[in-house]
Amino acid sequence: MIETHYDCPCLEKCPLNYAMSIIGGKWKMQIICALNNKGKLRYNELRKKLDGISNTVLAASLRELEEKGLVKREEYLEVPVRVEYSSTTMCDSLMPILEELSEWGEAVMKERGDVSEIDIMECKRP
Repeated sequence: MIETHYDCPCLEKCPLNYAMSIIGGKWKMQIICALNNKGKLRYNELRKKLDGISNTVLAASLRELEEKGLVKREEYLEVPVRVEYSSTTMCDSLMPILEELSEWGEAVMKERGDVSEIDIMECKRP
């Protein structure tokens, strides 16, 4: 049996576990993808793209993603204050990995009959 660095019994030292702790959760992937696809977005624009997210969850998720270096928050000193969020280069480097994971998920969903081609196309629509 081949050992990998993922065989470590200490989850806090596992790179995959660390990565998932940063991007895991119900809304973080959607936030990352929305910012990566649409560029800079103001808070309310982002909230409209994420149907069903609460203000509390969006604010907390954006703060966490900013702290981890995946989201950039830019504040403009205007009246009223304008704040825009965008993806960082670290986030941009994550996107090909998420795209591969999406393709894997699509293949599994199709294989199991859990989704139709129409559903997949609807999801991929910008």
